[in-house]
Amino acid sequence: MSAWIERSDGIAIAVRVTPRSSRESFAAGTPDHFIARLTAAPVEGAANAALVPLVARAFDVPKRAVSLIAGDTARLKRLHISGDVTTLAGIAAAFYEAGT
Repeated sequence: MSAWIERSDGIAIAVRVTPRSSRESFAAGTPDHFIARLTAAPVEGAANAALVPLVARAFDVPKRAVSLIAGDTARLKRLHISGDVTTLAGIAAAFYEAGT
């Protein structure tokens, strides 16, 4: 899987999460996933709850447009971001272009 896949109603992204980080950030990772660093601990869904607004800010969408679709208890998670496919894919690509 690539870091993102276009869907009819948005994109699905793969994110590798590092909880208990000193600061929060979202960036390009490997060709297979983005990287999210979260200050929240991976306890009782706190890291997942912190991931949604972080991704929403990164893609400039409301929090309700971001949903966790796989990896609830895993480090590697898959999220769906609802919205204009072209715009969201462009934002995703920009993360990787900025990293090169």
